Amino acid sequence: MNGRVLAIVVSYNPKIGPLKRALKSLEAQDCDVLVVDNASNNLADLHTLVAGLQRTIVAEQSRNVGLGAAHNLGFRHAQAQGYEYALILDQDSIPLEGMVAALLTAHRVKAKGHQVSAVGVTYLNADNGSESFFVRFGALKFARQYCASKDRDQCIEADFLISSGSLVSLESFNTIGAMDEALFIDHVDTEWFLRARHAGYKAFGVCNAVMQHGLGENTHRVSIGGRQRNVPQHKPFRYYYIFRNSVLLYKRGYASALWKWNDLQRLAMIAIMFGLFTQPRLGNLKMMMHGIWDGLRGKSGPLGEG
Repeated sequence: MNGRVLAIVVSYNPKIGPLKRALKSLEAQDCDVLVVDNASNNLADLHTLVAGLQRTIVAEQSRNVGLGAAHNLGFRHAQAQGYEYALILDQDSIPLEGMVAALLTAHRVKAKGHQVSAVGVTYLNADNGSESFFVRFGALKFARQYCASKDRDQCIEADFLISSGSLVSLESFNTIGAMDEALFIDHVDTEWFLRARHAGYKAFGVCNAVMQHGLGENTHRVSIGGRQRNVPQHKPFRYYYIFRNSVLLYKRGYASALWKWNDLQRLAMIAIMFGLFTQPRLGNLKMMMHGIWDGLRGKSGPLGEG
């Protein structure tokens, strides 16, 4: 295999059509695939899909264990089977042609001069086709770093990446450590990259590694600071995890003051937009307040437990 890559795809009640395209694309790009299923209602459909593929297997969970635990399970499998790299993907992320090879090339080049936590993709918003950016911590707010249209071979240093589309070497994962399963969903990737950055690792965005990716249940196109932004809207329960896990991370010594300042501004924007002006306002706001309270008292794990 080309670099011995295991793709870890976490599924939960997936739409079979997009997942089929993703798995076929991964296999065509010389990847083995482990689908970690978090007790989906349509598990029979998932098994039917996988039965028609050559390099994909399913690891069934008896309950929804969350993203962090599912990723860790995938990494443990990659370790046991001797893979060199793991590629994390959401169930609605569809790799475009050449994505895996571009990530591998970038990782190998950057690892010659840096301790690399991960390299990540550029993604196209599945709703409107707009291209993503990479993020650095800024003095006033998160600084967005866009790929140059004429230089698709460039790599851009980022302070963190979204987990979907991130290629991680098992060597780095073994040193940085497992993902925080107690966060359950949101900020699982943020926490890991903050910890890696504190330990001296760097992350890079790869402009010629591209996938299609869904941002949320709905995506709003809004003008912020004179530029058009895609702002994803989630179901109310997700705001619980977003706010709670931010508060939990604010207490950790490896979370930089600059990230905290930038993230507070992001939470303020989310609270105003989805707690005051976008339905279901009261449901969203209730979950945000619940999350803040549980974060302050140190509660982690799935919502409703403990």
